[in-house]
Amino acid sequence: MVMCLSVFTACSTEGSSEITPPATATFRIAGMKGPTTMGMTKLMKDAEANNADEAYAGNIYNVTMYGTAQEINPLLIQGELDVAAVPANVAATLYAKTEGDVQVVAVNTLGVLYMVQTGDSVHSVADLKGKTIYTTGKGTTPEYTLRHILTENGIDPDKDVTIEFKSEATEVGALLAAAEGDMVAMLPQPYVTAVQAQNANVTVALDMTEEWGKISDQKLITGVLVARKAFIEENKEAFDVFLADYAASTKYVTENVDEAAAWVAEYGIVAKEPLAKKAIPQCNITCVTGEEMKALVNNYCSVLHAQNPASVGGAMPDDGFYYVG
Repeated sequence: MVMCLSVFTACSTEGSSEITPPATATFRIAGMKGPTTMGMTKLMKDAEANNADEAYAGNIYNVTMYGTAQEINPLLIQGELDVAAVPANVAATLYAKTEGDVQVVAVNTLGVLYMVQTGDSVHSVADLKGKTIYTTGKGTTPEYTLRHILTENGIDPDKDVTIEFKSEATEVGALLAAAEGDMVAMLPQPYVTAVQAQNANVTVALDMTEEWGKISDQKLITGVLVARKAFIEENKEAFDVFLADYAASTKYVTENVDEAAAWVAEYGIVAKEPLAKKAIPQCNITCVTGEEMKALVNNYCSVLHAQNPASVGGAMPDDGFYYVG
């Protein structure tokens, strides 16, 4: 018997039958210039080749890079984006603002925050008492993470320390790079690696992911992938293919750091390839989906809600917030 197969049809000498073409879709994806998009770079690189191939018949992934979540949020709300990498708490606020039309589909970054110093005075969370801590992320993941860790260690974040917020991590990095005395700051990767390249006196005092683990039985998370519920429902099969492609991309990036570092620099996520190579292993890139994702995000939202309900949109998100497949 002679048989021939292609993506779309099958035929044999005993008859012929058509195979339904796999459902595909065009995805409008937003990435942020930071760890939350590093794991997507293999998918982005593949998409460049696939989108230019007239014979390609799979999903089309169009990824646009943004500097902040504030640029992404209105585009998602208005339906001008389908998928986005955003800070974990932003996902919850989007779910509330859209009345359930934005779902979290994956955790893409675990903890990436580090307490750094130019002196040698901080060796534990207790040593932060009385310090001025420079950081970014007021009203987002960094602030809530810092406050939770301080509070659980018996330090009042409003009385026992002074938290100086800057608008961007690059501002804190510039202060650290020029610091001559004892300065303490909390920064995410890859900015920690970048500032250490500028000032050899900058050292990591505390891994905030480790400190979180000491006070919680759940992992600290930083970034997630969200999607519009309507888009998922309209393109269920294609969306599940995307999630598989995304998971494969994150795995490839973490296992092929040299190659991935070149892409991370190419897409402007980190300015220079050598810095990207050093930073990627410290960025806790992952792809957690399904019930495990739900447990991680729910725990994190619970911590934030206890501090400030507005941080997760005013109320704890219900089960409709989670796309578990």
